[in-house]
Amino acid sequence: MSDEPLVLGIETSCDETGVGIVRGGTLLADAVASSLEEHARFGGVVPEVASRAHLEAMIPSVDRACETAGIRLADVDAISVTSGPGLAGALLVGVAAAKALALGLGKPLYGVNHLAAHVAVDTLEHGPLPEPCVSLLVSGGHSSLLLVEDVTDTVDPLGSTVDDAAGEAFDKVARLLGLPFPGGPYVDREAKAGDSAYVRFPRGLTGQRDLARHRFDFSFSGLKTAVARWVETRERAGEPVPVADVAASFQEAVCDVLTRKAVDACRTRGVDDLLIGGGVAANSRLRAMAEERCAAAGIRLRVPRPKLCTDNGAMVAALGAQMLARGRTASRLDLVADSSLPVTTVAG
Repeated sequence: MSDEPLVLGIETSCDETGVGIVRGGTLLADAVASSLEEHARFGGVVPEVASRAHLEAMIPSVDRACETAGIRLADVDAISVTSGPGLAGALLVGVAAAKALALGLGKPLYGVNHLAAHVAVDTLEHGPLPEPCVSLLVSGGHSSLLLVEDVTDTVDPLGSTVDDAAGEAFDKVARLLGLPFPGGPYVDREAKAGDSAYVRFPRGLTGQRDLARHRFDFSFSGLKTAVARWVETRERAGEPVPVADVAASFQEAVCDVLTRKAVDACRTRGVDDLLIGGGVAANSRLRAMAEERCAAAGIRLRVPRPKLCTDNGAMVAALGAQMLARGRTASRLDLVADSSLPVTTVAG
């Protein structure tokens, strides 16, 4: 029997119920139950619907993860759970479940930060994290650049979104183009058949004046508006909208800004390793452009496989295992769910 910590992680920050089981740096199980179809008809995530879905999926997901991993619940050494940031009601379901398991099993509880978990998950694929590294986290709710000295303790924000996050912009542009929710995968799919130079859409916060104040910050609201106006102009003129070309042009603008600022952050901070995580990290163009620009700049790039980029329990278990292995203090049983938990607070 390995002496590496066996940790069960629970993730319920948004619309996916994730339960992962990790032994040290090895992923044993990653059970995910998505309520996506229930939200699709609304064109976005409905918090109350997500919370109810988490309640219904929690016990089956825990059972499925244990069966896949070939363990009993009593075998785990600790329980780890996302305590923020995220949707308040959804977080409460996960935190309550984790507390019940920790109390019932007599195991330590680790409430962890969702963003730090997106960084930690890469250890399951590429081994220990380089310290320090710069992390670009891009999802429906976050577009952040972080300097990670120690993923269990010291994460410093370099920049973040000032309005729409990248994933949110993908969803809104997908709706403009008549594509399904969530927009990211569908925009990516359409873009593969389009011309990325068809329209030169704006790159937010990249002008000289903007860079002086927002060098590592992101803004995609103006880009979304530019796409909307372009589409509306075509429609008013009675001309067809070339969906693939618009998708490709929009996607190129987003990926250009994300990768340009990420590489700049590495150079400015003298860091040789860039890690990309979050749901948008599954985007094929973002991965390809990051690889090209990092290679040109002499920066080592780490991106988990797409399944580990989206929200999952494995990332929470991975961070919990790191916390346990490094002797970090466990959370109290009065741990709260904090929908606006800052990234500088790695553990609750």
